[in-house]
Amino acid sequence: MERTLRGTGGALAALLALALACGGVAAASAAQPLSVAVRRLSLDTALQAAQAALASCRAKGLQVAVTVVDRDGLPQVMLRDVLAPELSLRVSRLKAYTAASFDSPTSSLQARAASGLAHVPGLLFEAGAVPIHAAGMLYGAIGVSGAPSGLTDEACARAGADAVQDPLEMQQP
Repeated sequence: MERTLRGTGGALAALLALALACGGVAAASAAQPLSVAVRRLSLDTALQAAQAALASCRAKGLQVAVTVVDRDGLPQVMLRDVLAPELSLRVSRLKAYTAASFDSPTSSLQARAASGLAHVPGLLFEAGAVPIHAAGMLYGAIGVSGAPSGLTDEACARAGADAVQDPLEMQQP
């Protein structure tokens, strides 16, 4: 009998450790919320940002395309001015997706164009997009394409983001 208990001691210890670990996981899981509240841009707010970006570029005499994406990088609004080529619409979407994915202006990400991330489909590390923040929270991003330079695209995108930042800040709980 003593031999049987001694032989199973390691197994019993392992079983006890597993039971304690599972109890710890259950306790940690119980502390986790069952749901999370995520703030998102309304369609009207996304449209307002896109229109402000378009107006900023038009004031410079430029015809561009603008895409506003949500925090997941999914398009909410896409606008293309009359003379902006279709390609600029696709590029504005890629820029906006990249800015939302990295929560950074795309001009600050250009060094990553030399990394392996440059080969990930859907990412574009070129200036022209900025995240949309309010109260320290990421709401989405706005990308612009079609101006003579990415920095000009990004200035227009910044005008769009700025146009909705104060209203978003004001509605925080």
